[in-house]
Amino acid sequence: MLKFMVVLFRSPELSHTQFRHHLENIHGPLAKNLPGLRKYIQNYPCDDPIRRSPGWDAIVELYFDSWAAMEAAWNTPQGAASDADLPRFADLTRTTWSAVEEVILLP
Repeated sequence: MLKFMVVLFRSPELSHTQFRHHLENIHGPLAKNLPGLRKYIQNYPCDDPIRRSPGWDAIVELYFDSWAAMEAAWNTPQGAASDADLPRFADLTRTTWSAVEEVILLP
C-alpha cells in the first residue's frame, strides 16, 4: 500500500473555519472520487494549551495500492478536478506533499 501525504496551509484569504469547511465539504468529496483510492483521512491540529500551533492547517492521507495506481488516479478527470480545486482554499506556496514510507513500531 502506498501512502501519500499532503501538508496543507490555508489560503490567507480564508478563516480557519472557511478552510476546514472547504476541505471537508468541497475538496474532500472530489478526492474521495479518485479512482483506486483505498483510504482517505483528513487530520486537523487540536487546540493545545501547552504546545504551540504547528503552523499547518491540515494533513491529508491518501492510500493507493501502488505508485502506478496513484499516478493513474492523478491522470483522470477526477484527479484534474481535485488539483484544480486546491488553489481555491490552499496556499500552494507553502503546501507540500510526498509519498511516504510508514514504519509501524507499535501496532
